[in-house]
Order: sequence, then structure tokens, then C-alpha cells
Amino acid sequence: MRRILLSTAKILISGALLYLALRKVDLSELFSRLTATSLLWIAMAIAVTFLQIFVGVVRWREVSAECGAPLELGRAMRYNVIGAFFNQTLPSAIGGDAVRLWLVARAGAGWRAATYSIFVDRAIGLVALAIVVVASLPWSYELITDPHGRSALLLVDFAALAGGVGFLIFGALKWSWLKTWWATHHIHACAVIANRVIFNAKRGPIVAILSLLVHVLAVVIAWCVVRSIAAPVSFGQTFLLIPPIMLITLMPISIAGWGVREATMGLAFGFAGLSANEGVNVSLLFGAVLFIVGAIGGLVWILSAEKAAKGSAPLGVPE
Repeated sequence: MRRILLSTAKILISGALLYLALRKVDLSELFSRLTATSLLWIAMAIAVTFLQIFVGVVRWREVSAECGAPLELGRAMRYNVIGAFFNQTLPSAIGGDAVRLWLVARAGAGWRAATYSIFVDRAIGLVALAIVVVASLPWSYELITDPHGRSALLLVDFAALAGGVGFLIFGALKWSWLKTWWATHHIHACAVIANRVIFNAKRGPIVAILSLLVHVLAVVIAWCVVRSIAAPVSFGQTFLLIPPIMLITLMPISIAGWGVREATMGLAFGFAGLSANEGVNVSLLFGAVLFIVGAIGGLVWILSAEKAAKGSAPLGVPE
């Protein structure tokens, strides 16, 4: 019952925020701006999204290997594409993580290794996103002149950075009592693995580059969407606005980020002196791109061996 109520609340939040964001948007005007060239830009956005998934797969394999859950490239790619489908059908923008966890554990890696690989991979991605947002702060602060927008930007930036740095510091602590409590034991273990991955002389630079590339590709996807409707937004403005928006969208308070993304992007565009309606337009098409990719992921799931196996014996993982 509690899970049903929580999911219902998230559906209501998504619906309410979408209503507030869309009530001043002329959808017929948006559709009238879509041309054959627009479809090419949307197709490019979809292609870049799959490239982003692949880059995320390569990073996840590096992390999983450190967690004792090695993954084949093809299997990891399939799991991430399937995760994209469940990101669109489960609460929050990280619902696919739970499915990836289940698939990895069921494939023979075990629940602990699978959980650690997903949690550490997500944590490293968030740390990288926080660094991108904070590093671009001087230019973002110049772009956003509204005092409320600046305050919100600072709050999001430093909250994310503090959380990321705090997580890594937590992993460096040697206090024995951290292993006596269930929650602190597992969070500390994940933080230790994250430190081991990030500060590894060989693996660390690779993971850092891949993590930054994932977020740069998110900007490129948004830029393709901007070009599809010829919105008066430069690439530089897109680069400064999208990372903080993506950070806020990750909050697990809606379905697939719908509503939160539209409301946040509308506000961010308005704070930056751009058209808030244009921000909502870009967000809707951005969401449409993710939906299409998720639908392809759904097809992969339907045709996958994991779906066919259902609740039968675990699928083996090649040594």
C-alpha cells in the first residue's frame, strides 16, 4: 500500500507540474515549427542518446569490475538500453537502475556486488555532474541575472558538490564502528570502492573522462533539440543551463522526470533572460527523445533472453 501511495503521489506531482508548465505553452505553435529538418535533428538527438548510453556502459564496466561483478560489453549495453525503458515507466529518472541491479544480480553476480556496482556508478556520475555545474558557475552566474535564479543555482551547485565530496570523504574514514550498522556499513563500502576507482592511476582518468563525456553528450542532445525548432538559444547557453537542470531532474519525486524537467527548464530559461515557453518546448522534445529511446529499450526487453527466462534459473555469466 505504501508503495502504491508513493507512486500515486509521484504521478500527481508529474501531472501538476506538467499542467503548470504547459498552461502557457501553445502546442499547436510548437508542432507547426517541426519540419523535415527538425526530424533530422531529432534523429541525431536519438543517435547521440544511444552514444551517451554506450559511454555510460563503458564506465559502468570499469566500476563493476572493481565491485566484483564483471560484465561483457554486449550484456552491459543491453542492460542499459533496457534500463532506459524502465526509466520511462518507473517512478523518478533512476527507475532503470533498480532493473539493472536486478538483471546483474540475477545473472549470477549476486545482490551485493550488483547493488554496489549500480550505486557506485550512479554516485560517480553525480560527483562528475556536480563538478561540471560548479566549474561552470562563473559563467552561469553571469548568464543568470535574476537574484532568485542565482540563489537557486548556488544552492543546487554547492549542495551537489558537498554531497559528492562528503561521500568520498566518508569512504576515507577508518572508524571501525561504521561497519557495525547495516546502513553505514554498505554506504561506507560503496564510498571506499568509489575512492578506489576515482583515485586509481589507471582506471581513474578513464572513468573521469567517461563521466564528463556523459554530461557533455546530454548537452549535445539538448542542443539538437534546440536546433530542431530553431530556438534562439546558443550552444554556450545550453551548456550552462542543462547540467543544473539534469541535476534537479534526478530528484525521485516524479515519473521519469516529467513535470520536474519542464518546470525547471522553463524557470531556468526565464532566469537566463530567455523565453520560459521556449524552455518548456525544448524540455518536451527532450523528453520525447528519451521516450523514443525508452521505447526501443522496451523492444529490446521484450526480445531479450532475460525476459524469456522470467523467474526460472539464473542466467549464467561467462567467466
